[in-house]
Amino acid sequence: MDGGASYNPRTVEEVFRDFKGRRAAMIKALTTDAQNATELIKTLITEKENLCLYGYPSEQWEVNLPAEEVPPELPEPALGINFARDGMQEKDWLSLVAVHSDAWLLAVAFYFGARFGFDKADRKRLFNMINDLPTIFEVVTGATKKQTKEKSSVSNHSSNKSKSNSKRGSESQPKYSKAAASKDEVEDGMEEEDDEEHGETLCGACGENYAADEFWICCDICEKWFHGKCVKITPARAEHIKQYKCPSCSNKRARP
Repeated sequence: MDGGASYNPRTVEEVFRDFKGRRAAMIKALTTDAQNATELIKTLITEKENLCLYGYPSEQWEVNLPAEEVPPELPEPALGINFARDGMQEKDWLSLVAVHSDAWLLAVAFYFGARFGFDKADRKRLFNMINDLPTIFEVVTGATKKQTKEKSSVSNHSSNKSKSNSKRGSESQPKYSKAAASKDEVEDGMEEEDDEEHGETLCGACGENYAADEFWICCDICEKWFHGKCVKITPARAEHIKQYKCPSCSNKRARP
């Protein structure tokens, strides 16, 4: 097993690259190569040893015995996946291995973080980068597609509710994110509520996700949200706009 011991990523970006390579390998083993993995386990199971599923940064996977050295160079995957395979339906077994694989990937990533002295900011950045990717379990069980549909539905509902509330509140004022308010006016509870409400909103200009620390404004015509910086609108300027039109709507000519 030479996929991890000889490679030691030292920066957040390198650890994340290592994580993605291992993750891709294990997803391959449990989806497109699932039959091959099962056959390999059947071949090795005669030894009656605890076997592990390894994923390497090169996006290659391997079913093998655990490392002999104690303690090992890296955290070890779950032992005995071959024995669990005997008494389970294939779908359930793949899901079980996927859960343990997710736990192992996090253990390896934060092992590197601890070994090379990542501080609080680095650990948080690494976790956020990892958290943006679906887990192996979500990919194997198809939960990713289901969540995408649900989030899309919730996002549309939240967006419509937000726009409806904005219109009832003041027809003459443009809609913009609470991030534009002064620091004295913004409380922690309001920021959390704003994150939940706009978390899945995409900027109509750049397509990036909503972030609580950025100023956003909504077009009163097409009702799309935009980063203030993308449409060159500042919080101060937004205060004096009675009805905001995005660049696209402003360029449209009224039909006769």
